[in-house]
Amino acid sequence: MLALAAVLTACADEPGTDEPGDDAGASGSPAAAELTITVDPGDGRAVQEYTLACTGGPQGTLPDPRAACDHLATLDEPFAPLPADAVCTEQYGGPQTARVVGTWAGEPVDLALSRTDGCRISQWDSLGPLLPAR
Repeated sequence: MLALAAVLTACADEPGTDEPGDDAGASGSPAAAELTITVDPGDGRAVQEYTLACTGGPQGTLPDPRAACDHLATLDEPFAPLPADAVCTEQYGGPQTARVVGTWAGEPVDLALSRTDGCRISQWDSLGPLLPAR
């Protein structure tokens, strides 16, 4: 079982900056975050841990910290759960599971992810560089 942990500290806007990755969410408000991401690819690969910090410039052990910070900043609600009444295609995207826990924009986050149907595959893929290549 593979577990991937990342501590994310994302995005508090600095005055006078307006470049990608400069820590403002899509709404322009600061998106301070401390997140832990645990990913199980379900295929027996070794455990990997990643870190990410967006405040003061992207840095961390993710393959592309700037892309992760920039990507999160473009999403209105990156960790919103799927609606209970969502109608999803019956397709299987793989055995991977993940859990994101912490805070994002001052709000608590506790999101379980999988790739067991079309809705969940889309939700997983929407997080892009936060979930490095499977």
